[in-house]
This record gives sequence, structure tokens and C-alpha cells, in this order.
Amino acid sequence: MADPVTLDPPLEGRCLCGAVTIRLSRVKPGVDVCHCDMCRQWSGGPFFSLHGVTKDDYRLEGEGAVRSYRSSEWAERASCTECGSNLWYQFLPAGSFSFTAGLFDLPADWRIDEEIFVDEMPPYAQLAADSTRKTGAEVMAEAKEAGYDFG
Repeated sequence: MADPVTLDPPLEGRCLCGAVTIRLSRVKPGVDVCHCDMCRQWSGGPFFSLHGVTKDDYRLEGEGAVRSYRSSEWAERASCTECGSNLWYQFLPAGSFSFTAGLFDLPADWRIDEEIFVDEMPPYAQLAADSTRKTGAEVMAEAKEAGYDFG
């Protein structure tokens, strides 16, 4: 996976109704795809996201229209209270954010960088991307090796 890069100008994204605007100044160039059961239930399919974002890497307008939901011991998910657009997934132990890729007009050369929880992927979600693919066990092992505690 690529390291985060500074974006000039920042990427600007919006929810469907425009009540929430997000500006990313630093992010990993590329798209991460999560096939886990929770992401599929939340997004209706694989969760395509921009990843490697910290609190200092984005600016938010319309915070009053954001609702967060604690989906597990280690994660929160946010959506717009006006239109229901999914906004981000926050991995709490690292304080990192994954923003919904569809909120942004991405550079044409950004491709799928990594697919995770491929062992939970249903047959209809098979993608043709040439990307790194990891099972849920591999993802969790890497997180634990990095020192993250899942309670």
C-alpha cells in the first residue's frame, strides 16, 4: 500500500444532499475495499474507501448533520442525518478514518489498492482489480501485531 501524500489542492467531497462537506489534505492515493459482513450491511455492498486519514488530514463542514454509530468495540461509522449518505468508518484504536470514496471526484489514475476480508466476500461482489487481497484473519493479525487491542 502507498504511503499518505499531501494533496494540493485538497480533495473535496460531499454527501448526496450537500449538508456535509469533507476536505482531505492528506490521504493514501488509491481505494481500499472492505468485504466484511458489517461493511456490506452498512453500505449495501463492498465498502470503497479512501484510507490512511488522521484527524489532522481532513476538515469537516456541516458537523451538525453528522451522526456517528459505534458499530463494534473498535469502530465507529458516520452518516449524514439529512440524506443518509455514509461518510466514514473510524478505526478507534488507531484514530484513523476511511472516507467513503464515492463522496469525492477522484483522480483518474487512482485504482483499488487493497481488498480486505475477502473471505467474507459473496460471489456477486467479485472485483477484477489487480490488488492486494487479505482475509479477515490476516487483517486482524496485522492489527494485533501493530499493537491494537480489540477488547
